[in-house]
Amino acid sequence: MENNLPFFSIIIPTYNRSNTIRRPIESILAQTYKDWELIIVDDGSTDGTKEIIDGYNDPRIRYVWQENQERSVARNHGIDLVKGEWICFQDSDDEYLREHLD
Repeated sequence: MENNLPFFSIIIPTYNRSNTIRRPIESILAQTYKDWELIIVDDGSTDGTKEIIDGYNDPRIRYVWQENQERSVARNHGIDLVKGEWICFQDSDDEYLREHLD
């Protein structure tokens, strides 16, 4: 039986980061290791962050919005949603090097 669950679950909590959110997403899409899911937990953004994320057409990217409750709550919300074997966190203004997941 083949396992269809991702190996890595990457969680990005974000809040009003429409000006920086592309950077971490692009760094994950560029990974040499491709067996991952990305869960972006939007902690109540009002600046168009959702519209930027909606522009990515990749089934491994999941967007979740919640009322603003601060970063720790957003991270924990993401943990509740993971399907992968390993959990990684990334900030919404940071990027992974191409072989980070390898």
